[in-house]
Amino acid sequence: MRKALCALALLAAGPAFATGLEIEVAGEAEGTIKIDLFEDVAPKHVEQITALAGEGQYDGVVFHRVIEGFMAQTGDVEFGKAGGDMRRAGQGGSGRPDLPAEFSELAFDRGVVGMARAQDPNSANSQFFIMFEPGHFLNGQYTVVGEVTEGMDVVDAIKRGEGPNGAVIGQPDSMAKVSVTE
Repeated sequence: MRKALCALALLAAGPAFATGLEIEVAGEAEGTIKIDLFEDVAPKHVEQITALAGEGQYDGVVFHRVIEGFMAQTGDVEFGKAGGDMRRAGQGGSGRPDLPAEFSELAFDRGVVGMARAQDPNSANSQFFIMFEPGHFLNGQYTVVGEVTEGMDVVDAIKRGEGPNGAVIGQPDSMAKVSVTE
């Protein structure tokens, strides 16, 4: 009973600290993006993202799918490293297990960060995307993990892809360094 009351008190007080990411972007979009992660909304996803970032797995990963007026996608730690074979970028994940969906009532508005996945709602792993514009058709279909708090100008400058899948041709922008912040 005491543990339950302590847990309830902690929940009511909110998190002791907020977790975030600081992404140093290299390429056409030179600069820093700061993201507030929603550990209270998607705790398993935030835990996975921060573990991968803490291990340096996101460092050097490209923005492989960038669709004008929609979003910029990155995070393929398996096939998305800069200098690698970009034909496979976006097809991989990490050595960690896929995650169960953590859908919420939060809307996919400009600057919202969501987890990419395959058709199976429980297949998110390491890839994520940042919204350029609202995409409310994604609401309740993808897990919201955070939002950009600084650096939307950098997001807006990310090199756009071509065609319906937004594949970036030539040298894509990359996440040179991704750090976990508190």
